[in-house]
Amino acid sequence: MGKVEIKEVYMNYHSLKSSTSALNNISFSVNDSEFLSIVGPSGCGKSTILNIIVGLLKPSSGEVYIDSELINGVSPKIGYMFQRDHLFEWLTVWDNIMLGLKIQHKLDIEKKDRIINLLKDYSLWDFKDHYPNELSGGMRQRVALIRTLALNPEVLLLDEPFSALDYQTRLNVSDDIYKILKKENKTVIMVTHDLSEAISMSDRILVLSNRPAKIKKELNINFELDSVSPLKRREAPEFRGYFNELWKELNS
Repeated sequence: MGKVEIKEVYMNYHSLKSSTSALNNISFSVNDSEFLSIVGPSGCGKSTILNIIVGLLKPSSGEVYIDSELINGVSPKIGYMFQRDHLFEWLTVWDNIMLGLKIQHKLDIEKKDRIINLLKDYSLWDFKDHYPNELSGGMRQRVALIRTLALNPEVLLLDEPFSALDYQTRLNVSDDIYKILKKENKTVIMVTHDLSEAISMSDRILVLSNRPAKIKKELNINFELDSVSPLKRREAPEFRGYFNELWKELNS
């Protein structure tokens, strides 16, 4: 399971002198195992939507449901990956991944076996005793993802997860992480400024307007060879058409 529903969400920020409207009647749903990306102008409220979904922010009005259950506060069904990997430099890869389960007192033999399998499946087992400063940027992001997957969330939120990487690493890591998420059958909502990244990884893309953000357009992404990787999608004939459509929408 992992269906997400956002219903009529408004968000206003208040100060002593003024009120700023950030989100204006945001409603959408994400199906189980779907990969949805959200794009829009800088500062329009993309990350605010993720923070509301995960329960870090309470909307001024509106509701969020996971598998038809109303979310109040932080939900254990949701995992969150930020722009930075936030690995603890003084802990090994193994201890970084274990940390969340230890804090939640959920570490048992079954979960430990799952982590071992994740590390082996995604080529990190040989690095389990390394420290983060001994890893490449791409490997650090894979460790951060496995740390999130260790808690076995149904829904994964990605907030510009590759923006701190150089371009070549970014392409390779987005390819790796896409394959991991598809294999693990997770529902994903990703915020990105990179239109090519959104097109190459997503089943569907939402385009937001300037603040106060509303949904301007919803674009379904379909490639003839649907099982191809993000790198291969960038070479597909459909790619340019989707890019031009999104670019036109963002600049209209």
